[in-house]
Order: sequence, then structure tokens, then C-alpha cells
Amino acid sequence: MPEVSSVRVRFAPSPTGTLHLGGARTAIYNWAFARKHGGDFILRIDDTDPERSTPENVQQILDAMTWLGLDWDEGPSLDGSIAGDAGPYFQTQRSSTYQPALEKMIANNAAYRCFCSAGELSAKRDAARLAGGSSGYDRTCRFLSDDEVKTRIDADLPFVWRLKVPEVRTSVIVKDLVRGDIEFPIETIDDLVLMRSDGTPTYNFASTVDDATMGITHIIRGDDHLSNTPKQILIFEALASDDKGGAVPAFAHLSMIYGEDGKKLSKRHGAVGVEEFAEMGFLPDAMLNGLALLGWSLDAETTIITPEMLKAQFSLDRVSKNPARFDIAKLEHINSIYIQEMNTEKFVQAMLPWLEEAGLSSSADVAVRPEWYTELAPLISERIKLMTEVVPMTKFLFVDEIEIDEKARAKALDKDPEVTAAVLAATSSTIEGLDDFSLSSIEAAIKDLPSKLDLKPRVVFQAIRVAISGSLVSPPLFESVALLGKERALERLSSAI
Repeated sequence: MPEVSSVRVRFAPSPTGTLHLGGARTAIYNWAFARKHGGDFILRIDDTDPERSTPENVQQILDAMTWLGLDWDEGPSLDGSIAGDAGPYFQTQRSSTYQPALEKMIANNAAYRCFCSAGELSAKRDAARLAGGSSGYDRTCRFLSDDEVKTRIDADLPFVWRLKVPEVRTSVIVKDLVRGDIEFPIETIDDLVLMRSDGTPTYNFASTVDDATMGITHIIRGDDHLSNTPKQILIFEALASDDKGGAVPAFAHLSMIYGEDGKKLSKRHGAVGVEEFAEMGFLPDAMLNGLALLGWSLDAETTIITPEMLKAQFSLDRVSKNPARFDIAKLEHINSIYIQEMNTEKFVQAMLPWLEEAGLSSSADVAVRPEWYTELAPLISERIKLMTEVVPMTKFLFVDEIEIDEKARAKALDKDPEVTAAVLAATSSTIEGLDDFSLSSIEAAIKDLPSKLDLKPRVVFQAIRVAISGSLVSPPLFESVALLGKERALERLSSAI
């Protein structure tokens, strides 16, 4: 794709629910495209569904985008303020812009009144279907004489305004930056309604007018909107200040996202809202990375795409035409890499909210014993894929009494109680005799126990691990004992015995 300048793109979600993965990916691509070309990323809220659009849903969208790190240059902010000169940025507040746009289209002979009632339109569609013809509007009112129009107006008949699709052209060509040129025969494009009889604009008209008045240069969106594009191009052309169609933005339509079963991604596939993935323990940069790779790649080998890389190297010519498949296992793998690559201080700060929510730790505790957390951090970050795993893996270090997992108890403690008791008693005696309770001393002392007891290392170490942590899955054994401390380690062994 050739280099562009003065880029203005927009993400225009409908606040009828949470920000789902498809919408989030669209927002990411718009954001990355704007940042790559030094342009503006605009957030516009298309809140024209009065029953389902709520302030709570708007807030969820803003929160989700902020969590992903998608900063916008114009639009509503988290604190309720508005940034930018092209507002309002809520579609319901832009009603004053639609009537002037309609009047311009009327002046350009691109719109006409339609007086057909809903019943008449339904009858026309039924008759057309029975005849095997097109079920689109038959343009009855398009050819009314001026006198016929005046008569209907004088009779106070309600009417809508329709787009006058040009009859002199044969097709509308969508020059798609992802899919290439797509041709729509003109006879397949209906004289769509622009303005309803109550004075409210339809989606295609309102969205196009908003994009035109906001100076949008590129429209990057899902391919479920592709059928709307030729209609919107005709509206853009009718609104243009010249006859060259210079006001028409460039379009890029993104393929759908499918679940692992090959079906369109939906709630049946589990969590599909961005905030749900945050609750599942995914990091925002990993989520941004994973979503960016659903239809775009830097090259065949690169899996880790940081926000900085995405802003610097995103391009539409590398967006795939084929549907993307969402793979939760791949996303977890990406998340684990981001966790492992965190430095110690950053990981401590990342796991602290999870520990605080579980009532295990606090920022005050981190401030009192930072070295302890510095020792703990790499032991956890190397072993987890999701941040939700922090609490079950570390809880034994924070509580006074542990609950021993029943499967772990059966496997490591109850299989041969006499042997287990001997192992734990010997471990307790060994630890109690240590004057130097450093990691190296603990490791050296406990490593000798299997040979001293003439037992397999697995038998000895599993029993100690379960007694100390309550589970067969924990940070490394010797480090766990050191982090727990001598007194508490002895209490755990005594309790297990």
C-alpha cells in the first residue's frame, strides 16, 4: 500500500453490550494504522439503539480499550470529558448534522420523497417474490411528477427520503485495501431509505454523514459491513463538494473470527468480551498481541508483537482475506511469554492485585519486605500461563493453616503413613538443626534425606512438598521452604505428621 498522509480513522462501536473480540481487533487495527501513519484515531459511539445502548455499556467499552492500551485522539474520555473538534462523538448528539446533509443531497438531485406505506411496501415485496423478481423497492415514488408530489404533501401523507441510485452507471466498485476491487452491479443496489418519516436517519445515512463530516480517510471494519459499502459510497459521492468522488474514504474489510470449531465466534465459545479475558488472567499487552495476530502477521515466524512493534510495522497489505481462527491455547502461550519476560519489579506489581483481592497481601507488605517478593517473583512467573494461577500457587506462603488437596494427600501422604511419618519427622529434625536457614543450606540438607532414609527421592520430596504447600504443584521445594521460614515450615511438618 502506498504511503498516506493526514490519516483519520475511527472505531464506532454500538454500546449494546461489551467489547467483543471482533470489535476489539477492529479497534486495534484502526489504532495501529493511525499510529503507523502519524494520523488520528477517533472513538465514536454509535448509540442509536435506544433500548440496548446504555451508559454502563459505553463505560465497559472505554474501560476495555483503555486496558488494551488503545489511546484515542478524539472522543469521550474515561472521566466524562470530550477531546477533539469534530464532535459530538455520540451519534445521538449529532442529529443537527443530518438535515443539512440531506438538503445537500436533495440539491444534488440524489434523494427523493417516498410516500409508500409499510403495508404497500410489504405487498410489493410479496408480489415481487412470487414473480421471481427483485424484492427491493420498485421506485414507484421516484418517478412521481412535481404535481403528484405536491398533492401527497398537501394531503399530509407521511414520507421517507430515499437515495436516488444513479441509473447511468453500471456498477459501484469498492477499492478494498484488503480484498482488492469488488464490483457491485448497480441493479443490485436498492434506493435505500436515508431519513425516516419521523426525521431520524437510518444507519447507512447517519454513519456516512458522520464519517464525511469528521473527515475520515480510511474505514477499517468487519466484512459484515461489506454489503453496506456500495450504498455508502453513493452517499459519499452525493455529499462530495465536487463530482470526482474525492470525499470517499478508502475501505478495508476484515474477515470474520471463528472459534476452534470453525463456527463464527460467539458466546457459545466461552468468554468473548475483552473484560472477561482480563478476569481470566490475561495481560493487556498479550491480549493486544493475540488479537492483532487474528488476521495479520509481521512474518511467518514472529509470534510476539509488542505494542511498539505494532505501531511501527502494521500495514493493511498484510491483513489476510481469510477468516481468522481464535485459539485460546495459543493466546495462553503468548500470555505466558509476556509473564516470563516481565522483570521482577513489574511482575510483583502485576501479581499484587490478585493477591490483594484474595486477601493475602498488600502494597504495605511489599514495602516492608521487598526482598522476599523479589525472591518469590521469578519462581511464579516461570511456571504460570495466567495471572489467575498466582493465588493458588502462592497461597500457602501467606496463610497460617493450609488445606491439603485430597488427591495430593492420597498420593503423597496416605499411601504409606509409616513411611510418610518417618520422612516428615526426619525433615523436621533436619530443618530444626539448621543454624543457617539460607537456600543453599536448606537444599544441601534436604537433598541428602532420600539416601539417609533409603527411599526414592520422589517419595521423600513429594511428601515434604504436600506437607509444606498442601499441593503437588508449587514453586520449587527448597525455595518454598526458604520463603516460608523456619518456624512456619516446622509447624507445617508437625501438623502433617
